[in-house]
Amino acid sequence: MGRSDQHSRPVPTGWGYFQIFAESLSSVLFPSACRLCESPLLRLSRLPVCDTCIDSTQSFDSPRCTICGEVVNSPHVSEGEILCGMCKRAKPRFARAFAYGSYDGTLRGLIHLLKYQQIKTAAKPLGRFLASGMAGFSGYGDLTLLVIPVPLFGAKQRQRGFNQAELLSHEALQHLNSWRPIGFELHTGNLKRVRSTVSQTGLTSHQRRMNVRGAFALSKPHLVQRRNVLLIDDVYTTGTTLNECARVLRSGGAERVWVATVARVLRHHEGRVLSPPSMHAVDQGRKEPALQSLR
Repeated sequence: MGRSDQHSRPVPTGWGYFQIFAESLSSVLFPSACRLCESPLLRLSRLPVCDTCIDSTQSFDSPRCTICGEVVNSPHVSEGEILCGMCKRAKPRFARAFAYGSYDGTLRGLIHLLKYQQIKTAAKPLGRFLASGMAGFSGYGDLTLLVIPVPLFGAKQRQRGFNQAELLSHEALQHLNSWRPIGFELHTGNLKRVRSTVSQTGLTSHQRRMNVRGAFALSKPHLVQRRNVLLIDDVYTTGTTLNECARVLRSGGAERVWVATVARVLRHHEGRVLSPPSMHAVDQGRKEPALQSLR
């Protein structure tokens, strides 16, 4: 019976083939709803996110640590250097870390679409946000910087199909060069992740440092000697990975290292603190942040 039904099914005409093609194309170009707020998408777009969500993204507007970018909850904030407790105890290997905004809302949603759903078009608005943050970061003055994306381990990159930090670097530099040409030189393939690391979730600060210790190496150290470097990544979580990358670069002869990310996980927010294990879980897209009251 199934065979006869298949043979009796009418063969699509030329117009029928066009309708099938148009419907398939429409399902790709016109998703039924925004992936972030579920409102209907009414315009042609390769990114399944509405304009309202994109426009709702906000940059930081609160006082933050001059070095790592953590929010500083202090009623006495001066115009000079502001340091969080962590940076007062032990300054990182990088000179300064800058993030466009907090790792929540639209920024978090777009990053998840890019990293975990492989929607590469999300890199365009994220790259624009990153470029906006980098343009306002005047710490490097008129220096020519090597822009180095934080690398993925080879197996991880093959699984994902791309390195999100590298995509974001390309997009950000395109925007920056169109706004204000600056001496940026994209430098990939030198800094490598030479071994896989376990999830940082639930690890202590010491365990996190040991987890990434020796995970990165330079294949051609002479190319970074006496150079100023700007490390790029999508999210600053605890800074452990970025600090290890900066250590390797400085050991290889880099003059100074700065860090720029699209978003930053904030430990302190409105009198609450985000516990380190939960920060890693958020970064991996497993759950919402668990907030604890400050005592």
